[in-house]
Formats: sequence, C-alpha cells, structure tokens
Amino acid sequence: MLVHSRRARRAVHAAFLALFLPVFALPFLVVVAASLATRWSGVLPSGATLEHYRAVAHGDALDALATSVLTAVAASVLALVTGAWAALAARGPRLRRVIGALFVLPVAVPSVVVGLSLLVAFSKPPLLLNGTSTIVVLAHAVLVTAFAHQSVTAALDRLDPAYEQAAASLGANPLNVLLRVKLPLLLPSLSAAAGLCFALSMGELSATMMLYPPDWVPLPVKVFAATDRGALFPGAVLAVVLMATTLLALYAVSRIRTKAAHR
Repeated sequence: MLVHSRRARRAVHAAFLALFLPVFALPFLVVVAASLATRWSGVLPSGATLEHYRAVAHGDALDALATSVLTAVAASVLALVTGAWAALAARGPRLRRVIGALFVLPVAVPSVVVGLSLLVAFSKPPLLLNGTSTIVVLAHAVLVTAFAHQSVTAALDRLDPAYEQAAASLGANPLNVLLRVKLPLLLPSLSAAAGLCFALSMGELSATMMLYPPDWVPLPVKVFAATDRGALFPGAVLAVVLMATTLLALYAVSRIRTKAAHR
C-alpha cells in the first residue's frame, strides 16, 4: 500500500521472497523432507518413504502429542484467567506497571531458570509438586501468562469507556458490566491470547526438560530425545506432527475469532 509503482512493488515482493524463503520457509521444508527421506548424504535429504510415519503412529508419540495438547490447553486456560483477571483488576498506572513487570519477569530470564525455581520451590511439603504433571502445567502457565496479560491490557487501553458508562447509566451493576459489556468486547483479544499461549506452550522445552515426570512426557521432549540419539528422520516426523497440530489449533482459534467478529 505504501509503494505505488508497479516496478517498485515487484522489487519489494522479490526482496521479501529472497528473505522469507531461505530464512523462514526453507528450514521447515527441509524438516518435512527429512521426515519423508530414506537417506541424507548430500545437501538435502533424498529418497521417499512413509515408514517413519508408520513407526511413529505405532509408537508412544501419540501419547506424547496428547500430553502436549493437554498441557498446552491447561496452561493456556490458567494463563488466560490469571492474566485477564490481573489486567481487569489493576487500577492506576503504578499498580499496572508493577503487575506487568511481575508477569514479564519469567519471560525476561531463561526458561531453564523458571524450571529450576519451580523445582526448588515445590520439591518439599506443604506444596510437593515435583514429579507430577501439575508442575509442568504450572511452568508453562508461568512462561505464557505475560502474553495473555499484555494482550488483554492493550485491548483494555483501546476500549471506549463510553460502553461501560452507558451500561452503568442504565442500571447495570459492575458484575453485569463485566460479563455483558467488557468480556464480549475483549473476546477477540482473549482468543488471540489463547492461541498464542497454546502455541508457545506446545513448543516449550527448556523448563519442561527439568520438570517432566516419566509418565508425562510432552512431544518436544520426544523430538529432542530422538535427535539427541541420532534418530534424525523419526525426530523430523515428530517435529512435523508438532507443527501440524499447533497450526491446526491456531487455525481453529482464527475461525472462532472470525465467527465471533461477524456476530
């Protein structure tokens, strides 16, 4: 839109493709090719087979995928409730800055530090969570809550206060204003935050490696374990499954947002 000349637009498109393909698209395409390859003796994998996918389908990868999805859903719900509640409850710029800094802190440090801190904090009674799936969900929620909080905070800043004032002038109490005015208007931001939290949780590895119990192994851990022992092609298959599941979830969230926007 900012470039009016046809020749200039073509140049911009060519520059975008020259940057996008090798930096963003090509690595993912190579992973997909590796998941279907029989050998990799050159620059790119070669051969074609579905045997790696058959092996994954009959292994415990589907259990790991289900674990990742359940962890991401639980962490996203927890992060969304906590982040949205904090954004709605914060009154005054000073309190909002303090709460925002607290939520951003886990993102500002390496995620392995978050995992270690939770491991130390919850390894003894009265809150003994070490060795349970709860501590994995808690770690993911801690790492993604900042994004939910920032999304809702930004949406609140853009929200016209006239809607609340009109509802209050018609006799609506604060709870009705929240449930019938604020939350419906915040629904697009809430759904976007939910999708982002889900995607980030699906790919989280560093903190998970420190916390996961033997009976709760998310798929990124499986990808790391496969590639670490030299099983590159099965690891590529697991990575493709992880990417596809995340993209499908984001597409579903996008469809929900579109339908909600047209109501």
